[in-house]
Amino acid sequence: MSSPHAIPRHVPLAHPLAMPALVLGAFAIGASPIFVRWSEIGPVATAFHRMLWALPPLWLWMRWEMAAGRRPRLRPGDAWALTLAGLFFVGDLIFWHWSIGHTSVANATLFANFAPIVVALGAWALFGQRITSRFLAGMCLAFAGAAILLAASSGFGGGRLLGDAYGLVTACFFGAYMLAIAGLRARLPTAFVMFWSSLVTCLGLLAASLIAGERLWPSSWAGLWVLVALAVVSQAAGQGLLAFALGHLPAGLSSLVVLLEPVAAALLGWLLLGEMLGPWEGLGAMVILAGIVLARRGATSLTK
Repeated sequence: MSSPHAIPRHVPLAHPLAMPALVLGAFAIGASPIFVRWSEIGPVATAFHRMLWALPPLWLWMRWEMAAGRRPRLRPGDAWALTLAGLFFVGDLIFWHWSIGHTSVANATLFANFAPIVVALGAWALFGQRITSRFLAGMCLAFAGAAILLAASSGFGGGRLLGDAYGLVTACFFGAYMLAIAGLRARLPTAFVMFWSSLVTCLGLLAASLIAGERLWPSSWAGLWVLVALAVVSQAAGQGLLAFALGHLPAGLSSLVVLLEPVAAALLGWLLLGEMLGPWEGLGAMVILAGIVLARRGATSLTK
């Protein structure tokens, strides 16, 4: 553990549960492509339900936080920041769900989690964070593992290029979302940030669904439960844990550890959708994890 003066003033001391919350959140979010594949309605409408059914538990969580004395102290501009975070997540979900429909679950999740590049550049430009050489080496190792996974899937032909491209656009929106949430979580309670930004996202996705002409409701109870599970597991729990962790860890480290998501997605895609993992895919996942461990050791030295 580094001394307090080695940590940027805008990054709080690490909470003992921050790293477990980040890992659990990454795996919960990594399960979301499975629910999207099982959905009976279109990708944008599915994203709308993801936010709609997550709002009640997020509202209850926010009320519990306020009852426990963690009331937000809003500043001028916070409403705009929450709105912007919600709109970034609109773009993230739309392009990610499109990506899931055009490429493998593992690829869609992997490309979406190229967000560390966006976050690292944004943290440097906006917050003045400097990345140590060990952290940079860990990031490079993690992306080397990502390259192995991509090379292993290249034999499927060019039909997946559109889905991969959508995944890269997702990464840009997700990186911007993470930076916005990290800035808000430095001062505001987790549930407050999650509820209000999610409400903005829900309204934005409703408008996008209507514009796209997608059917808003599934045709069976099973289809409805798939959407509720997507909302509770991947949005309320997954994004909630991620937002909590972002309030206690450097943004660059948090975004890198979220590369665990494609590992979870690949395993679930293999078990539940029959998208087989070969030896090269397994090697790529191991290299990613090694990079995360290395970056974790170097992240405590982030200085301003």
